[in-house]
Amino acid sequence: MTTVSPDPRTATTLTTAPAVNVNFDVASGDTAAPQSAMRLRELVFGAAIAAAVRAAARLGVADALGDAPATSDDLAAAVNAAPQPLHRLLRALSCHGIFAETPDGAFVHTEMSRLLREDDPHSLRYISLWCTEPWTWQAWPRLDEAVRSGGSVFHDLYGKGFFDYLHQDAHESAHVFNQAMTTSSTQSALDVAEILDLTGVSLVADIGGGQGHVLAGLLEKHPAVRGVLLDLPGVVAKADRRLRDGGPLARRTDIIPGDCRHSIPVAADLYIIKNILEWDDDSTRRTLRNVIQAARPGARVVVIENLVDDTPSMRFTTAMDLMLLLNVGGAKHTKGSLLARLEDAGLVVGEVRPVNAYLHAFECTVPVPG
Repeated sequence: MTTVSPDPRTATTLTTAPAVNVNFDVASGDTAAPQSAMRLRELVFGAAIAAAVRAAARLGVADALGDAPATSDDLAAAVNAAPQPLHRLLRALSCHGIFAETPDGAFVHTEMSRLLREDDPHSLRYISLWCTEPWTWQAWPRLDEAVRSGGSVFHDLYGKGFFDYLHQDAHESAHVFNQAMTTSSTQSALDVAEILDLTGVSLVADIGGGQGHVLAGLLEKHPAVRGVLLDLPGVVAKADRRLRDGGPLARRTDIIPGDCRHSIPVAADLYIIKNILEWDDDSTRRTLRNVIQAARPGARVVVIENLVDDTPSMRFTTAMDLMLLLNVGGAKHTKGSLLARLEDAGLVVGEVRPVNAYLHAFECTVPVPG
């Protein structure tokens, strides 16, 4: 058994699964081919590990496992599962660093398995569930069709568009989506507030800002600034409690239901557009045009997006890019493609800098006539 470094929050020596013996052509000494073959075998079984993560999240295994090692029998009793199949599930996850098995056959947390706990401040439980929702298993096998056509396969699968399906026919999945987006926004809000300089800003508008976690973070950090949250009516109806009536930021916040692709009825000093320029190009053009029409000359526009290049999170963002192709026919941007769209819209692009490992911020200004 191979010893691995334990989670610093555990004192138990951990072990991984036994090494796999790989046969190769001794005469040629070709070790690269067997290693490549083993890696490809692992990749084509990617659905198995995704399903294992989903199963662990739905069962609540990470929440049931505390700081002390626990056997699969103990955990099975806690999550109402069969002990031997649960042991097999945990063994598969441990091969990927999600949980770890001790020499005596118990299981302990690793940094990744703790992220499946709902109470972890950096929890990825709902993100994990969202990326493995039932509709994804129907859509992924048709990726070749999406690549051929360049558009979504969702309508062919379900007879309606993605968001209509989600909110009309898949209420549990819609809940998971909302929770995942809330988790993501909450976790990135602090990073956005940390990097944005609001010197000289009196009014900031969060366009397509979801429930307003980024806006709330900015208003908390800058008590002299007012804010506007604009998003679809059903979204802003569930805005961050800090922004709603009775919340500590309510007096400094205007919540406007609307579609930024149709109009943006606010003249602000700073506009934030985060992770919404992933639709078709026409929607992106209309949104940026509406910002420019609403803004004062010289106003700042900060566009924050995941990129599929120039980022340490490319494996994640390129996978999300393919999912967008499948479900809505959208796309994540390269740095160059986003710069082109911003400049084509008439914005003056300045500094581009990372927000965190997953996001980049594009600092722009609305041109001053003359």
